[in-house]
Order: sequence, then C-alpha cells, then structure tokens
Amino acid sequence: AGGHGKVVQEVALSFFNINGSPVYEAADFLDDNFADAIGKIDNLGKYRDQYSDVFCGIGNNTVRNQLSDQAEQLGYVIPVLIHPTAYISPSAVIEAGTVVEPKAIVNANTAIHRSCIISVGAKVESSRKLEAGEVVFEYGTAQYKSDELWVKEHKEQFGAELSFMQSASIL
Repeated sequence: AGGHGKVVQEVALSFFNINGSPVYEAADFLDDNFADAIGKIDNLGKYRDQYSDVFCGIGNNTVRNQLSDQAEQLGYVIPVLIHPTAYISPSAVIEAGTVVEPKAIVNANTAIHRSCIISVGAKVESSRKLEAGEVVFEYGTAQYKSDELWVKEHKEQFGAELSFMQSASIL
C-alpha cells in the first residue's frame, strides 16, 4: 500500500466496461505494514475464493516477480494494467503483471516483458538493455541500483531488514 501500490490501485480502478460499469469493484491491499489492508501477504492463498486477479504493486523488481509467480501458482490471474490515458501501439506486446501508467507511450513493435513498470515519459534508445533496478533519467543516461543497495537503503530509512513478504497489493 506504498507509493507504487497506490498508483497501481488508481490504474486498476480507472477501467470501465463498455456499459460504463467498473471492471474492478474494489482494489484492496495485502500489506504487512498497512492497518487498512485486508490482510498480510502470507495470507494470499486465503483470498483465492474472493479475488480472481492479483497485481503486485511493489517497486522492487525481484520481489515483484517472486510475488507474481507465487500468486500465479495459487491460480490467480495476473493482469496487464494500462491506464486509459496511455497510448499502446497495436503492434506492441505487453506481458502479464505489467502496469502502464497515465500518459505513458508504448510505440510500435515494442515488447514489454512480465511485471514491468512503464511510467510517463519513459524513453529507451534502440537496442538498449535495462538491468533490474536501472532507471533512465534522460535519453541515454541511467542509474543502476542493485537489489543489495535497495535493501541497504530500505534498512537505513526504516530501521528494519526487508523481508520477501513485506508489502504488495492485491486487486
């Protein structure tokens, strides 16, 4: 239910059926540290009868992929979430677990693999490979933050070790 989780929640709640009814009636959180969450992350299997779709709304790539794999093994659908203001080329391919945020553009012949986060203004030069945790600030410049550094910064900021099952969201 952190910052990225709230963005994912808003994107999910922006979907409407052709008749105007919302695609998702609710977008609830599983989070070990959020009082208003419906439960803890290790209770994911308990909600299988109540929820068909799960989307992991955590920014850490490794944790997001692990939680998405776990949800898929439990039989949940892992959707692609695309905000209505985003542009997606008809020739683009976007895999499960990816969120395309408001105003983002995915151009022709783009392949976006599982569990990616596409934000507004995202630009990557042709043939450029982005490593996990790498962020492109401007066309051609990037900063790489390893999982180890991310965990260290989390410990410094919050005073606690990051655990695999610390935070995610369920929709």
